[in-house]
Parts: sequence; C-alpha cells; structure tokens
Amino acid sequence: MKHYPNAMERLTEQFAKLPGIGAKTAQRLAFFILGRSEEDAMAFAQAIIDAKKTVKTCPVCQNLTDAELCPLCADQQRDRGVICVVAEPKDVLAMERAREYNGVYHVLHGVISPLNHMGPNDIRVRELLGRIQQGGVREVIMATNPDTEGEATAMYISRLLKPMEVKVTRLAYGIPAGSQLEYADEITLLRALEGRREL
Repeated sequence: MKHYPNAMERLTEQFAKLPGIGAKTAQRLAFFILGRSEEDAMAFAQAIIDAKKTVKTCPVCQNLTDAELCPLCADQQRDRGVICVVAEPKDVLAMERAREYNGVYHVLHGVISPLNHMGPNDIRVRELLGRIQQGGVREVIMATNPDTEGEATAMYISRLLKPMEVKVTRLAYGIPAGSQLEYADEITLLRALEGRREL
C-alpha cells in the first residue's frame, strides 16, 4: 500500500538515485522540497536544467566548464609542462585546495575497473596521449586514488607514456598529518616508507 502520492514517490525515487543517498535521506529531501515555496522549487529544478545544458568538458583537460576553456587551462600563469592526472573533476578541487600545485590537469572521468565494466576506452586516456604528443610536457603526475582501480589505471597510463620520454611520477601516500603510527595499516606504512624524503 502506498503511503504518499505518486508524484512524491517519483521525487523520492529520483533523489535515491543520487550517490550516497539512501531511501530515508531521499524521503527527507523530497519532504524538504515539498515544504519549499513553488518559487524555490522551480529555481532548484531550473538550476539542474541549466547545469545540464551549459556545463561541458574542457577540450584541453576534460575538466568541467561552461566557457570555451576551463579557468585553469585559460590561466596563462600555470605551468603547461606538468600535467596532473586525476580520475574525476572533484579531484581537481581537492588538489587546488592545497594551493601548492601550479601545473595543469587532465581529468579521466573514471578509472579502469573491470567490475564496473570500465576499460581504457571508457576513460579519457586518448585525449591525454594527444596532449603529450603535441610536445612541451616534462612530467605527468598520476594522482588517481591509491586503491586497486586507481593503481591499475596509473600503471596502465605510465606504460603508455614510457616510449614518449616523459617523466611519470605518482603522488606519495603515507600517514595523514595529525594521526598516530599505531593506527596506520601496513600498506599505509609501506607507502610512507617508500615516499620518505630527506630533511
């Protein structure tokens, strides 16, 4: 037996399709939207429609943009000789928060994941190779996640880049700032040892 009108059920189902949103949260979001004024609800719906219509991928780095180039590719102060390869657009924001990196990016829009039916042709590897073939790239930093899929993707791309005589590096992973050694797992400690540097 249905407890709510069909339109409410459909709204809840749509919210439940969002990542990290379970049935109860989807229902709370549906109630929230229904509690807003019609103006607010229309503005919310219009923002989704506008984003779908105007946001596209940057032809250079594949990041999201609503202009000809994304702001990072348009910035002439950035070092185009260093490309940081990330899996998703949100990873660009994470890297930029550090305010230490001044190169450019390449967004793959996924990682190689046979379980999720994602192969090398399903991510933006071809576009990366094209950028490097144009010349001027000194280093490619692989900044995919340190999980199985991220590591496999980094290794695959590094093998493709080997004949191109470009330096390929991997982000160092280790013990997070503010944590304690006793809580670190073996893989984290191994990465911390491998990524150690002279003081």
